[in-house]
Amino acid sequence: MSIQDYDNIRAVEWSDSGLKLLDQRLLPRLEQWITFSDALGVAQAIRDMVVRGAPAIGIAAAYGVVLAAKQRYAESSEHWKNLIEEDFKVLAESRPTAVNLFWALDRMKAMLAGIEGSPVASLLAEAKLIHAEDIAANLHMGQLGAELIDGPCAVLTHCNAGALATGGVGTALGVIRVAYAAGKISHVFADETRPWLQGARLTAWEMVEDNIPVTLIAEGAAATLMKQGKVKWIIVGSDRIAANGDVANKIGTYSLAVNARHHGVKFMVVAPTSTVDMAISCGDQIPIEERPQDEVLSLAGTRIAPDAAHAWNPSFDVTPAELVDAIVTEKGVVEAPTASKMAEMMKG
Repeated sequence: MSIQDYDNIRAVEWSDSGLKLLDQRLLPRLEQWITFSDALGVAQAIRDMVVRGAPAIGIAAAYGVVLAAKQRYAESSEHWKNLIEEDFKVLAESRPTAVNLFWALDRMKAMLAGIEGSPVASLLAEAKLIHAEDIAANLHMGQLGAELIDGPCAVLTHCNAGALATGGVGTALGVIRVAYAAGKISHVFADETRPWLQGARLTAWEMVEDNIPVTLIAEGAAATLMKQGKVKWIIVGSDRIAANGDVANKIGTYSLAVNARHHGVKFMVVAPTSTVDMAISCGDQIPIEERPQDEVLSLAGTRIAPDAAHAWNPSFDVTPAELVDAIVTEKGVVEAPTASKMAEMMKG
């Protein structure tokens, strides 16, 4: 089998009518697409997790700039560059942790100075290029990460870092797809990933869609799974990586890394270089999004905790670089990451 046999899902599409997003809040019960025609709608879609995953958020934001430019130029062909600043601000405020969002917006903003006349064609070409580059990066990272795995073996992944979170086959799930096609991975275990259940709803769905064997576990079962020797690798994505190799990812990733080190299980992080933030020295400087309490206190709209109970709901945590065995990017693999190794990789 080849990787093309496991490249069947796309969650972000551009069309003449606007930006089309697969509503990930409804999966796996319903596959429903929503079309957005303005930047405000795209920003709300990012905030509400219609689209999620750092690379996919960046791609969606880039297309959001195209929609904003079309609208602002129609309002004023003379002053659209001033008017669009508000749209950049709204998009930037949609979610704070995923650095790909700001990377994509900065890249789109850099295009503005050289544009004369209608901006739509130039900005759309750049957004499509960002999208295409992510698809290519996913495949390359998949190949690099798969080379690290001696198989066949089972692996564990957390949250969803697949086709639904990117433009292509995924980051962590891109490695899993390539390695499965090569016979290096025999089975995938997926954490359910409370409170949004991305592992249960999204990762398990992606694996089933591609006929890759998957078993869902509760987060609390991960340490026992490792103790019993059932997995050789933990493979996850990331929303921001600091200059020293500290990694922000979905809440619960840090505890997986601690357990993995204790049990001798390897820990791999897969992310494009747009996720690496060389402007911050360590993970303590990464802003961690805190989401509404109701996401923890309720399930599918039904309250599961006493009315007087409160909840703490950080969406991400930070895994120290010393707990990471390998960071895989499209520029190469950094094993046992340090600040100097990360800088050298980024120069490549």
